[in-house]
Parts: sequence; C-alpha cells; structure tokens
Amino acid sequence: MKSFGFLSFGHYGRGTGPYDPDAGRALREAIEIAQGADEIGVNGAYFRVHHFARQAASPMPLLSAIAATTSRIEVGTGVIDMRYENPLYLAEEAGALDLIAEDRIALGVSRGSPEPAVRGYEAFGYTGSQDPRGSDIAREKFDTFLSAVRGERMVDADPSQFGPGQRLRIEPHSPGLADRIWWGSGTASTAEWAARAGVNLMSSTLVTEATGEAFADIQAHQIAAYRKAWKDAGHARTPRVSVSRSVFPVLSEEDLWFAAPMGDQAQDQIGIIDGLTSTFGKTYAGNPDQLIAELKADAAVQAADTLMLTIPSQLGPEINLRLLQNFAEHVAPALGWEPNTEGPTTGYDV
Repeated sequence: MKSFGFLSFGHYGRGTGPYDPDAGRALREAIEIAQGADEIGVNGAYFRVHHFARQAASPMPLLSAIAATTSRIEVGTGVIDMRYENPLYLAEEAGALDLIAEDRIALGVSRGSPEPAVRGYEAFGYTGSQDPRGSDIAREKFDTFLSAVRGERMVDADPSQFGPGQRLRIEPHSPGLADRIWWGSGTASTAEWAARAGVNLMSSTLVTEATGEAFADIQAHQIAAYRKAWKDAGHARTPRVSVSRSVFPVLSEEDLWFAAPMGDQAQDQIGIIDGLTSTFGKTYAGNPDQLIAELKADAAVQAADTLMLTIPSQLGPEINLRLLQNFAEHVAPALGWEPNTEGPTTGYDV
C-alpha cells in the first residue's frame, strides 16, 4: 500500500444535536477533518458527490476550501456523477482548482451512484439518454471532459481575432491534471474501458457482480483485468488503483463503542441496487493485529496502491481524526505505508 486517504460520504441531518450535523456544519467539519488528516500525514481527502440527497453535492467549493488551507494532502472526489455535469465547465473548474492546490487534485468521476431522484439529471437540463441509468450520456460527457482536461482544442476561434483555422482550449489549463483523473468502476468490463481510456481506476464501494466469490476477490479480478488492458493499450505511465474499505481500529473502550454497531456488517452482503445484483464489502473492526492480518489477506487491498477509508463523517472531527490517527500509527505501517511528508505522488512503480 503506497498511500491511504479517507472517503467521506458527506451525510448530514437537521442539526438536532451531536452526530446530527446540518449541511453547514457538515461542510465545515469536512474541512476540519481534512486539515487534521493533512497534519497526520494522511495522503488523501476524497468526497462522494450525490444529488437530491442530504449528502455533499457540488464538490468544488469544499475542495477549494480544503486545498487553500492544507499543504500536502491530495484532495479529490469519489465520485462526481457525470450525468449531472457540463463537461467543459467542469474542466474549467478542475483546472483552476488544481492550480490553486499546486497539483494536489485527483478527481474520481463515473456514471454515478444510484440516486433518490428518478432521472434527476434531466432536471439539470441533460436529456436525451437512451439508457435508463444514463450511462450513455455519462460516457459521452466524460470523453469531452477528458479531452478538455488534456488541453485539446475544443472550439473554433473567432477568425477576426485569431486568424483563420485556429482552435481554442479550455482555460485555465493544468498540465498534470489528466494523470490524476480516475474512473469509478463496478465491473471488470468498465475497468477495462477505463484502462483503454488512459485514466486511473477507482474500484467502487460495491461491485455490480455476484459470482459467489468474496467481494475482495471479485475486485482483485477487476484490478487484474484493468492492469492487463492498460498494458495492452501501451500507455507510457504507471496507473493508480484505489479501493475503499470501512476500517475501525479498536484501541480503547470508546473505539469499541463506535465499532460495535458494525458487527452486523462483518461479512460481505449481496443485494439489489439500481436493478443490478451487487456485492457489498464487509466492515473491518478489531484490534490492530487483527486488522493487519485481515487486510493483508484482502486480495484487492493488496492489489491496489491506494486505500480509501470510508469514515463516519457525521460523528465529527474528533472521532474521525482519532480513527485516522489510529490507522496511521498502528495499522498502515505494517501494510507498507509511510506518512506523507512531501505531498501527493502522481504515479507509482508497482
């Protein structure tokens, strides 16, 4: 494991008391958690993006605030729902954000998660999808977004200003950002598609496959398929691969109190989501030695270079930072991790 970060689902409530933050408090606490994680040496702060739900939605204001108040930690998403996005405007925002952050932005994008709204992206003005889940428009928009982020010329220039035959790219352009774009994948075929597209792989918190194998083994097969497709495509750089896990190190009675409710999630689960039979990964909770042994036996964690810990963000900064500190001090070093002291790494020799 080269790096680890946290993945926040950004849940919030109505502000009725402890562990029920309203939207404003949840956003401010996300900034505080990221600042504390930066001090610990955690490598990344990543945030889910949801619409029409009591969760974080438009990520750029939050990422900008974090980028401006931290110095080393990578800041990004997992994932932006491309069905809801204007791809060229998103490319402008991403370029500006990466320049502010001095090359610390890593954006995970995809078709998006199942949503509470029925074809909610149409309310944003994006119609014409022939797929009930909107996959077609998500892929089309992603192609445009990636071209723009790579600095390709997107529109014809006004010949009265630039002369004939000139084309313009999106500005501002951040030259290294294209290497820090990830596609969130839940299947082997989508992972292979991401490899051919030349983007990093963010393996989903669930996989839309149920083969009878363990969740981690299904993910490991997807990662192997991705890496083979990447090699076959002949890309020059080494890609990055991330997986996410819920991990609760228990070092005190208080830690045990928060980890105990996770007992009913100690096994993989099979369910139907978005009309597809899916496998959900289990939660890891226990003392450091137990967690080290279990994570070393997790085929996907071992195959990936980046581990994202899904955190219970609504419990606030103190609890979440203790969780990250416990993992950083007592678990991660045994998995090959060292604290981040210089800033994000843009690629790995794995």
